[in-house]
Amino acid sequence: MAKSIALLFSGQGAQQVGMGKDLSQQFAAAANRFAIADAALGYSISQIAFNGPIEELTKTSRCQVALYVHGVAVLEVLREQLDNLPIVAAAGLSLGELTAHAAAGTFDFLSGLRLVVNRGRYMEEACNITCGTMAAFIGGDEASVREIAREADVDIANMNCPGQIVLSGEVGKIRKAVDLAKDYGVRRAVPLNVAGAFHSRLMISAEVKLRKALATVPIANPATKVVANVTAQPVSGESDVLQSLAKQITGTVRWTESVEHIIDQLGCNVLLELGPGETLAGLVGRIRKGTEVLSIADCRSLERALARLRDLT
Repeated sequence: MAKSIALLFSGQGAQQVGMGKDLSQQFAAAANRFAIADAALGYSISQIAFNGPIEELTKTSRCQVALYVHGVAVLEVLREQLDNLPIVAAAGLSLGELTAHAAAGTFDFLSGLRLVVNRGRYMEEACNITCGTMAAFIGGDEASVREIAREADVDIANMNCPGQIVLSGEVGKIRKAVDLAKDYGVRRAVPLNVAGAFHSRLMISAEVKLRKALATVPIANPATKVVANVTAQPVSGESDVLQSLAKQITGTVRWTESVEHIIDQLGCNVLLELGPGETLAGLVGRIRKGTEVLSIADCRSLERALARLRDLT
């Protein structure tokens, strides 16, 4: 059976101190991406990513930049090592959607970097002027969690995989949602340690600002299909790209449907997770058990993935 590959890029929360360090030491392609970013930013995101401290790396305005640069750096090394990878589609969890667009050529690396810088700053500002948080609801059916969200007056932030839905909103309302969980048969409701209510109405100020920033960026048609979080469908044309990236700030990340579309409609049967850890691989395993996912974050995981990909191609 012919192999068709999709790229998956990590979102906020995946960051780890040391990300990109060994790749940059071994591969000039990775080192160059971090160096270009450092020069453009006016501070060293490479030092924060490579050496921490974790408190600095975890800041919304830092971790989004680090994950974007790291994702692109991993892809550059992969492309350098393997010619003609049959890449059909790309998607990213929240912030990772911008990395997916950079990978697909929707905008160039530096344009994407500027967008990510602005996005992180706008979201951090929105966190500072609101009092929001998030909670993960594990083991409940979708209809029940939607009813909890309605009753507590909060928003559905993430549909991560079957049985894992994240709600987002004001602190008191999320507390009410957590208290309602058992009444609706949800096995666990876990408050998350986050800076604010991402992917909710509390981020509206960030969405408004990002729309203005997006309007200044040259947008091309993606060279590979990019599946948007808010629609779980590939975007097409400048208007579609701009709308999906802006609306994502307050809209639901429909990750389950996005992965299903990539597998079922686009025919991708090998997924490459480009980012720290194996969070996306874990979600894909719950969405479609048995799907092959290769997670690539550092030299060791790159070596394993290259050996497998050479076998496939």
